[in-house]
Amino acid sequence: MAKAAPAKKASTPTDHVPIKVISVNRQAYHDYEVERTLEVGISLVGTEIKSIREGKVQLRGSYAMARKDEIWLENANIAAYEHGNRYNHDPMRTRKLLLHRREIDQLLTRVATKGLTLVPLKLYLKGGRAKIELGLCRGKKLYDKRAMIAKRDAQRDIERIVKGR
Repeated sequence: MAKAAPAKKASTPTDHVPIKVISVNRQAYHDYEVERTLEVGISLVGTEIKSIREGKVQLRGSYAMARKDEIWLENANIAAYEHGNRYNHDPMRTRKLLLHRREIDQLLTRVATKGLTLVPLKLYLKGGRAKIELGLCRGKKLYDKRAMIAKRDAQRDIERIVKGR
């Protein structure tokens, strides 16, 4: 009697997919305290993906907001594609973020009740598709920022002393 083959773990399409980070919104980590992150897709047109692959993206100062039960990315700059033609995209246009209805409802209730903000933290390519890491963030106060800077400086001093020994 032959032995049964061991059952294989079902793999999802996103397992072991290489991720290439294109842009990181470092200012967001300074200005906001991130409570939760969420991976969302982004709806692109024409030459935007080519410009993203060249790394010509700026997320600083961008945010996400809800309009008509959809989430839109505002103020994100995806530069015009250099080799594009007259159908090139507008660099500062608003872009729709792709989420499931359940996720949109959860985000909207958290934003409305707790006074949180949706901020894009990273833009990356995953399996050839552009994805955004969207953070549910709370704004930091000035004294919180100063405390973080002081803590980071103290940690650097400790590491410097330990390294010297």
